[in-house]
Amino acid sequence: MKSAACRNRYFVIAFIHVIMFHASCCKLTNSSIPAIAVYFGTKGRYEEVNPHLIDDILHVNKSAVRPPVADCQAVHLLALIRHGTRFPTTKNIKKIHRLYDVVMTDASGTEQWLSDIKNKWPMWYTEDMDGRLVEKGKDDLRHLAVRLSKSFPTLVSEENLHSQSMEFITSSKHRCVESIQAFQEGLHKHWGVEDVGFRHYVNDSLMRFFDQCKRFVEGIENNKTALKEVNLFKSSPKMGEVCRRMAGRLQIPHSQITPDLVEAAFFLCSYEFAIKSRNSPWCNLLDESDAQVLEYKNDLKQYWKRGYGHEINRKSSCVLFHDLFRRLDQASYDYRFGVVNKAVTIQVGHGETLLPLLSLMGFFRDETPLTANNFPMQHSRKFRSSQIVPYSANLLFVLYECTDGLRLQFFLNEKPMTFPNISDPSPLYATVRNHYSDLLGGCDFEKECELPKDKVKNTEL
Repeated sequence: MKSAACRNRYFVIAFIHVIMFHASCCKLTNSSIPAIAVYFGTKGRYEEVNPHLIDDILHVNKSAVRPPVADCQAVHLLALIRHGTRFPTTKNIKKIHRLYDVVMTDASGTEQWLSDIKNKWPMWYTEDMDGRLVEKGKDDLRHLAVRLSKSFPTLVSEENLHSQSMEFITSSKHRCVESIQAFQEGLHKHWGVEDVGFRHYVNDSLMRFFDQCKRFVEGIENNKTALKEVNLFKSSPKMGEVCRRMAGRLQIPHSQITPDLVEAAFFLCSYEFAIKSRNSPWCNLLDESDAQVLEYKNDLKQYWKRGYGHEINRKSSCVLFHDLFRRLDQASYDYRFGVVNKAVTIQVGHGETLLPLLSLMGFFRDETPLTANNFPMQHSRKFRSSQIVPYSANLLFVLYECTDGLRLQFFLNEKPMTFPNISDPSPLYATVRNHYSDLLGGCDFEKECELPKDKVKNTEL
């Protein structure tokens, strides 16, 4: 009996050690994620939007991608995807270098994280990186390709790849071209395909429509007053508080810490995490309240430059909007006549490609516009770029033929969403077309984007 008691005691102790080890592992894993990671906006990881992918990067929620009803047949998938994780642009790398110089020269203190920055963190960002896709970014698209093949197996199929029923379109930017190649690589590896080459088409008229919209370029891109709300918030007391807190942590005079340096610290933390999956010591320069302010500043920029702030922002995407419905119309026509030419359309662009289209279609519209002076009222805002356009963000439009007609499903970042003012999660395609009838009957890119004869005027909310 004594021996049995000893054995039982041993198993209890062993069990406790296993539990403690598991708990410490979980704690270690969680500590590898910066506390401010959910606020990184357009520089955030896709995994923060879909946390289940942290444990299983190829996981698919089968219940979320079911057909409207069992007898529906998938007709076409159109995926509009943002490129994967990338290096900072040259502009942001220069800001990061300025921050690094200030910290290395003037910061003092005994905190371990500051010692780690000064003694263990080498500056590795170089200006020639300039927004190029990183290996993690390629993985983003490889993994997304596999998940889409699991979610929509009759469309994203090896057969359709072989028959060239899948079309691949990209922006000319290197990070987008490499992203669409990585997407195809993911499919080829998943199916073990070696006898089909990679093919894609560059179409900047669709994927970079904003560059070709003269009214947007002159009225927003090249107009300093178009982003006045962003500049007002940048010089607001809220941003001043963030500067003071960061100066205090570094024990540097407040006058030396500018909003640009604060933003550089925010970006540096986000890049270190997105690129290297590392909770960098730089993340200690900011806390959660600081990150919320910086997230709002970046959301203001997206709102006024790509979203609802100016009408031309969303109207510049008219060409992409019409292309979307043209492809869905063509797919439905082909299916009914028994000849499916294209089962899948994969388009890779930018956050600047996705946000205007989402705004044009009425997604994430807040009743109260985002402005420099209403930050306290906007904590529950719909327009939050962290959740909408992280790296490899995607809009999925899936067309089905059902007994009662064509139906359309919409997914944002692989999660089902209803169309604005349409409660049915899988509405009849005719209902969706009717909802957007004004845009389908108008929204002429050439007319919307032509410059006024006198001068450009901003149309603000």
